[in-house]
Amino acid sequence: MAYGSARDLICSHFADGMTELTIAYLLLGILRALEYIHHMGYVHRSVKASHVLISADGQVCMSGLRSIFSLIRHGQRARVVHDFPQYSVKVLPWLSPEVLQQNLEGYDFRSDIYSLGITACELANGHVPFKDMPATQMLLEKLNGTVPCLLDTTTIPPEELSMTPSRSGADSGICEGPGAGSVRHSNGEPASSSGHPYNRTFSPHFHAFVELCLQRDPEKRPSATTLTGHPFFKQIKRRPSEALPELLRPVTPITNFEGTQPQDPHSGLASLESGLSHLEVDDWDF
Repeated sequence: MAYGSARDLICSHFADGMTELTIAYLLLGILRALEYIHHMGYVHRSVKASHVLISADGQVCMSGLRSIFSLIRHGQRARVVHDFPQYSVKVLPWLSPEVLQQNLEGYDFRSDIYSLGITACELANGHVPFKDMPATQMLLEKLNGTVPCLLDTTTIPPEELSMTPSRSGADSGICEGPGAGSVRHSNGEPASSSGHPYNRTFSPHFHAFVELCLQRDPEKRPSATTLTGHPFFKQIKRRPSEALPELLRPVTPITNFEGTQPQDPHSGLASLESGLSHLEVDDWDF
């Protein structure tokens, strides 16, 4: 996984979020992984950017499987799960309202679709919705139906976009309401290298995709299989192996450094150890 995790890429190169086309490739890869996981009778329960790994040839893979839970009990597939994830503290912002409720109704694979919506906001905005909220407030916000959104000219008031860039007003990732921004830039491309980082416009299909995933009622959330056919993914024209390395520039995959490694095994090991020390691995599940 030469590009590391999507979270690593955000921290190192895409602090204000990735472009819409890059996100489309990543989300489609996640959906195909979830489609398989759900078909096999499992709920992932830990969908987040740090668990999305990208190979040198643009393959998108899901990790973080220590929280996975099987719906198969005594040879039969259960309708819902009542188990609360053991390692849930770090993934609270991504967990769906029905998982956090811990009531008798339980939850099923559609809780992963909610987490996918939060991950989409994380990839687009550069930070996770609800991240800076106390756990109790986060729970109340989710139970009351507060829906995070993509931060762009359609969701941020124009007066805020004209202010000096600041993350303080957007830390929660919760939208105050639709803005009447007049500047339009397609597919989430930033307006310029200067100015407000969210002075951009994501497509209506992307906004609709996120809203579908973040429905408060899990019954209204589509399955992973259904979502792979969403109009949002029609912008994908090339294979990930061709498109993702180009979209992720200037990021260089780790494998590209192999040719420059010293021949001496001891110095090579020291160089590798030095390189690993700079990786953001605090949030990885091994």
